[in-house]
Amino acid sequence: MPRMLDVSDEVRAEIGDEEADRLLVGDDAPGSYDCTSCRTPGDPEREPTSTVLFVGEETAVLAFAHANCIPSQVVSVSEEQLQGAVRSITGDSPAPAAVPSSGDEPQAVPGGQAVLGITSGLVLIGGELHPALVVEPTAPIARPGSTGPGDDFLPLLIEQGFIPVTDTSELPSPLHGWSVLLAAGQLHAVLQPGPQGGSPIHWWQAHQALSVTDGWRAAVNKTQRVLVYAAPVGSIGQQPREDLLRDALDKAAADGQLVAASMPLAGTPGA
Repeated sequence: MPRMLDVSDEVRAEIGDEEADRLLVGDDAPGSYDCTSCRTPGDPEREPTSTVLFVGEETAVLAFAHANCIPSQVVSVSEEQLQGAVRSITGDSPAPAAVPSSGDEPQAVPGGQAVLGITSGLVLIGGELHPALVVEPTAPIARPGSTGPGDDFLPLLIEQGFIPVTDTSELPSPLHGWSVLLAAGQLHAVLQPGPQGGSPIHWWQAHQALSVTDGWRAAVNKTQRVLVYAAPVGSIGQQPREDLLRDALDKAAADGQLVAASMPLAGTPGA
């Protein structure tokens, strides 16, 4: 009988009391599972386990995760993302891409619509590997209402709480209310605080969930936080290796063209 399964009120409201109670007594709970966050094996009879409900436009899928990876919650995704999550959960998804993995998606950012490039990689700080995301738009970001040709991407992010980076050997400061959504072992979104303290909204959302390497997932499972770096267009570029990515970050920092923040996984304490 799985006594260590957590079904949050949010998940219970979606699946109903009857199904939630069946899970808690073990009727529908798995004997073992691959964690939907870190993708390593779990056992609800031996370790605290969260129920995670992925909800799309037409369907919903219930998955399971280590409680220390992600709490029980409802995750809203597009129908396309949901099908990708199903393939990942059932083992039918392709192997993760080599680091760094990246994707360019049209996203709403402070200042209006833009295309943001996202690159995932591991950054060595203080002798420890930290999971990181590097964000770089493909065009200058103008402040709302501005008619000039300037790029206000960094000033807008600084106003949101990102801190200018002068030394990449130091850990970025935590940014309250922001978080990174990793689900089914893939990167789905970067979330920012909603208006007037409401539910978090997407700052960046993958059109198709981005694969990350086993090493990146292992690092985020250990730290429970992601370092998010941002730089103006042309500052970083698409770097084929992590050492070159770090060199580009160092150069951007030296040029005063880099900001950063530390963010928890979505739904974890401090999010």
